[in-house]
Order: sequence, then C-alpha cells, then structure tokens
Amino acid sequence: MICLFLKHSNESEMIYSKRWLLILVLPLLAFASHKFYVSVTNVSYSEKDDAIQITTRIFIDDLDAVLLERYEIEAKLATENESKLADAYLEKYLRKKFQLEINGEKVSYDLIGRKYDNDVCIFFVEVPEINFSSVTSIQIQNEMLTDIFDEQQNVVHFKIKNLKKSFVLLKSDTKGMLNL
Repeated sequence: MICLFLKHSNESEMIYSKRWLLILVLPLLAFASHKFYVSVTNVSYSEKDDAIQITTRIFIDDLDAVLLERYEIEAKLATENESKLADAYLEKYLRKKFQLEINGEKVSYDLIGRKYDNDVCIFFVEVPEINFSSVTSIQIQNEMLTDIFDEQQNVVHFKIKNLKKSFVLLKSDTKGMLNL
C-alpha cells in the first residue's frame, strides 16, 4: 500500500499533488484487476507401466467459461450443482485442444480422470504401452483456452528419465517437443 502525506500551501499545489497521485495509482489499479491465464502440464514416463503420464492443471473458472462459450453449458464445476454433462464436454474439449505425438505420429491417450484442488481442476492422462526404447521424440500440442483467452499461457514441463525441458505455449505457438 502506498501512503502519501503532503502538506499543501495553496489550492494549486493540492490539485497538482492529486494529479500526481492519480498518475501513480491508476497503473497499479489496472494491474490489480487483470487476470492471469495459465495452465500447467507435467509430462513424465513411468518405467513400471511403460507409459507416458500427464497431469494438467487448469483454473476451474476458466473451464466454466470455455464450456459456456463453446458448448453453451453452464457447468458449475466443483459445486453441488455441477452439470451432469460436465464430464462429457470436458473430455470433448480436452481431446480437441490437447494432442500428443510420439516419433512424429499422433497417439491416442486415456483420460484416467480428474479432480478438484481448491480453484484448479487436475486432469490425469496416460499413453499406455509406448515401448519407450523406440521413442525418439514426444510432442505436446496444447491449445487449451487459447480460443477464448488471447493471453493464455500453457506451461509444459517434461521430465523423462534424466531429461528436463519446459515450454511456455501461447496462442501463436502451441507445440512443445522433447527429443530423446
């Protein structure tokens, strides 16, 4: 919080001080009301299951907004009144906007489930039986929420064996690849 104590000798100085105060405070208010649009995806390999395992965290209110905008569904996620259509439409949206390629070939994945954690929805995704010894590259295309939020950033963290790599995917650049 900014506190300014100014002593004014006349009215013109007081008006001048108020103008400076507005110049200082208005930009702060603009940033305070701006929302940050971000999702975080973690990609790892399970040796035990020979599977790529993925978790994606997305803000619940953003998912509610996209379901309303794209499918005219008032999902009311994470509430007692959650729509019975929520699961089907969330999966439909995820499969349209989140895709994987292994060695340049598009692969299907299993949506294991989802859960809520405070204001975030966590999706659990798996690509089973990938024969990891033959994998040379893994690519993620994540367009989640970029269709309704131009500022959306989808952060992807790869942690496969001893390799770690992260990407910030934007509306203009929706793909990230890890070469093994």
